[in-house]
Amino acid sequence: MEKRAIISVKSFSDIDPNEAIEVVTPGTFIIHDEGFKAIYEESEISGMDGTTTTLNIKDNSMVLERVGSINTNMEFKEGVTAVSLYNTPYGILDLNVDTKKLKINIDENGGEIHSKYVLGLEGQEGISTELSIKIKVN
Repeated sequence: MEKRAIISVKSFSDIDPNEAIEVVTPGTFIIHDEGFKAIYEESEISGMDGTTTTLNIKDNSMVLERVGSINTNMEFKEGVTAVSLYNTPYGILDLNVDTKKLKINIDENGGEIHSKYVLGLEGQEGISTELSIKIKVN
């Protein structure tokens, strides 16, 4: 089942905890047998204009997939470090996503996802990052 939704994505890191990036945008919320999907278009505010983001949400994991000006597939699962290719117009990066905490509270009416993770380039010290997502079905 497909529903319209308002999707709020807020991200901040330990580089500057007072400087958060927050995007609130209309999107699509899909309920299917294996979980949920939230789909929205990125904007200039996020620096990824021309990119479609899909959140594939299950009980204990989430995959953030971006297609467009930025291409990536980032998996979040508590206690797991996943390697992701991050393809930008300037080149491809190998990113490590070390999920320290993942809390998913989603049902057919939307809900919230909160993740704390360390994001790092291969061979370099990572950046502690927090991601909060709210999905409100219209």
